[in-house]
Amino acid sequence: METPSAACRCPLQPPPLLLLLLSALYLRPGLGLNTVNTVYGDTIILPCRIEVPDDLMFGKWKYEIANKAPVFIAFRSATKKNIQYDDVPEYKDRLSLSENYTLSISNARIGDEKRFVCMLVTEDNVFEEPTIVKVFKQPSQPGIVSQANFLETEQLKTLGECIAKDGYPEGNLTWYKNGIVLQPVEGAVVISEQTNVDKASGLYTVTSVLEYKPTKEDTNAQFTCTVSYYGPSGLETIRSESTVFNIHYPTEKVKIEVLSQKNTIKEGDNITLKCSGNGNPPPQEFLFYIQGESEPIRSSSLYVLTDVRRNATGEYRCSLTDESLMDSTTITVHYLDLSLTPSGEVVKRIGEALPVSCTISSSRNATVFWMKDNTRMRTSPSFSSLQYQDAGKYICATNLQEVEGLKKKQTLTLIVEGKPQIKMTKKTSSDGTFKTISCIVEGFPKPAVQWTSSGSIINQTEETRYIDGKFASKIRIAPEENVTLTCVAENSLERTVTSLNVSAISIPEYDEPDEINGGGKRENGNDQAKLIVGIVVGLLLAALVAGVAYWLYMKKSKTASKHVDKDLGNIEENKKLEENNHKSEA
Repeated sequence: METPSAACRCPLQPPPLLLLLLSALYLRPGLGLNTVNTVYGDTIILPCRIEVPDDLMFGKWKYEIANKAPVFIAFRSATKKNIQYDDVPEYKDRLSLSENYTLSISNARIGDEKRFVCMLVTEDNVFEEPTIVKVFKQPSQPGIVSQANFLETEQLKTLGECIAKDGYPEGNLTWYKNGIVLQPVEGAVVISEQTNVDKASGLYTVTSVLEYKPTKEDTNAQFTCTVSYYGPSGLETIRSESTVFNIHYPTEKVKIEVLSQKNTIKEGDNITLKCSGNGNPPPQEFLFYIQGESEPIRSSSLYVLTDVRRNATGEYRCSLTDESLMDSTTITVHYLDLSLTPSGEVVKRIGEALPVSCTISSSRNATVFWMKDNTRMRTSPSFSSLQYQDAGKYICATNLQEVEGLKKKQTLTLIVEGKPQIKMTKKTSSDGTFKTISCIVEGFPKPAVQWTSSGSIINQTEETRYIDGKFASKIRIAPEENVTLTCVAENSLERTVTSLNVSAISIPEYDEPDEINGGGKRENGNDQAKLIVGIVVGLLLAALVAGVAYWLYMKKSKTASKHVDKDLGNIEENKKLEENNHKSEA
C-alpha cells in the first residue's frame, strides 16, 4: 500500500484540461461577442459599440436569457433627450444611461451575468450589438476547521475540513503537507469535496474533507490547503494558515538516565533516576529495578534515591509496566574513609613515644597530606621521644580529586607536658653598672616564676616569649655586696627551686649565654653534669674502701709490742676517715 507521502512535488495542483477549456469558453463565450468582466459589487460599464447614425430616433438596452423573452431596461430619445428606465425590480435604482448610450449598472451581482444588447433605432433600420457580462467574486481565505485533537499512526482518521466561502465562480480546493500536494491514496489519503450555493447571492462555498493515516514521521508536519479560483485576470490562488497536528504513536524504545549536575556520585548524595519512552504521548508509569529491592517498584518517570551509600553501586533498570521494553545503566557511588589513631586531644609527657597512624579506604586512589598548625608538613609525624616543640594541632586530610566535594579529615591535638626545669645564669653589663640574672625555665603547662632575695620577693622582672615550652625570666641588679638569688618555677606537675650566688657589682661575672637553647643542647649539658658527679662519687667510695681495708689489716697484728703503734695507727686512721667523711660531705 502506498503511504500518504506519495504526493506530487509541484507548487499548485494543475487544473484538468477540461477545466482549462471551460475557463477559456467562460472568459470568451463566443467569437465576435463583446465581454465585460466585473468584480462583484463594482459598477458594470457597458459601452454601446455601434456608431450612432445621423437619423437616430432613440436607443434602448435589453437583456436576453435563453428560452425567455427579452427584457427592456432603459430608453433614451435622440430628439427629446429624455431617459426612461423600465420597471424591472432587480435593476431598480441601479441603472444609468449616458448620452453616448453607455449603460452603467451599479453594485454588480451574480444575477447580472447576462447577454445585454444595445439597440439604436432609425426610421429605416434597427442596429443591435450584444455584450456578455461576467461577474467574479474572490472567495474568503480558506481555513482548516473541525480539526482532530490528535491523529494515531496506522489509523485512518478525519484530519479536518478546508472551507473557502462566498466565491464565484466555484473554486477548487487542494491539500498540502509540508508544501507538497497530497494526492488520494487508498486507505491512507481520502479527500471528499462538497459545494454549497447561497440562493440569495449565488455565491459558492466549497468544502474539502481530508481523512489521513499518519506515520511517526508526520510529527511536526505542516498541513495547509489552497483555493484556486478565476478572477478578471485569470487563475488565482489563496493559501490557508498552516496547522500542525498532534501525532500519537507507540513507544518503541525506553531510556534510563541519571539526572545530576555532577559527573560523579558520592556517599550522601541524592540520585534521581529518569525513565522515558519515545512514544507520543510518553508513558506515565514505569517499573524501576533498584539495588537491594527484590521486586520492581512502580513509579512515575522519576525515582529518587536519598542519602545513598556505597552498597548502592550497581546496575539499575527501568521498563514499561508490561516489561516489554527495558533499559539499564550502571551507577558507582564513590566513598572515602579516614582513620586517625590516636585522635582528639592527647596529653603525653616529654620524652615519651607516641605512634601515630592515618589510614584511608576509598573507591579510587586518594592522596593523604598532613597539616600542623595550618602549615602543610612534608612528611608524616613520628614521635619516638616527644619534645615540647612537638605539641600542636595535627590534621590528617585526604580527598578524591575526581569526585567533587569528597574529602575527609581528622584532628589530633597533642599536648606535651613536663615538670619545670631551671637553669640560672648571670652576666655583667658592658659598662659594669648592672648585672642581668636569668632564670631559664622549661616545662608545660607554662610554669609561674617567682624571684626572691633573702626572703624578699622581687617584682621587677622581664620575660621572653614562651616558645616550645621554654622561656626566660630576667632581673637587673647592682649589688654592693654578695647576694643569693632564688628562682622558683611551678606548674601543675611540680615546684622547682634553684639559687644562685651573685658577687658585688665591683666583681664582673660572666656565665653561659642566657639565650634559650634547643632541647638537644640541654640534654648534652645534663649528661656532662651527671658524668662529673659520677666521677666524684667514685673517688670517694674508693677512698672509703681503702681506709676500711687498712683498718682491718692493723687489727690483725699479733705483736703486743705494737699496741702503742696500733693505737697511734688507729688515731691516724680515724683522722683519715674523718678527712674522707669531710670530702664526702663536700
